[in-house]
Amino acid sequence: MPRKEAGALKVSDVMTSAPAVVEPDMPLTEAAGLMRTTGCRHLPVVDKSRHLLGIVTDRDITHAAFTPHLADYLAWDPHRLKSPRARDVMTRSVITTHPGTPLLQAGLRMFQRRIGSLPVVQDRRLVGTVTDHDVAAAFTEAQHLETAADAFLW
Repeated sequence: MPRKEAGALKVSDVMTSAPAVVEPDMPLTEAAGLMRTTGCRHLPVVDKSRHLLGIVTDRDITHAAFTPHLADYLAWDPHRLKSPRARDVMTRSVITTHPGTPLLQAGLRMFQRRIGSLPVVQDRRLVGTVTDHDVAAAFTEAQHLETAADAFLW
């Protein structure tokens, strides 16, 4: 593929087309294991038709680890405290993007909203994800910078 200028890049040029996903009833322990094995920090929650229902992040899982200790202060069903599922902690109002969106616009949206990834949706179905790392790596390459994109991410 010919090298594109930074301003000409689209989300589809850098997105992960087959991201790891979870279903709403997946136990969080399994979701955490999937994050560990895939090295991702964000898991889109989808139904059988790949319609996006929400997103579970590493922060959601970390916060969920504290909920049993807060049981006396939460009005949650005890079952949810003992074995939370993806649906119990996911963010439901997810900020998304489209494959044809300019990468600069998607990156700006992530920066402004302080989020690390955007699910990529087309015809109401998840078709990929784009992360802050994808954006940084693409612009580092497009600008012919010698510093690796990883140097800016921690």
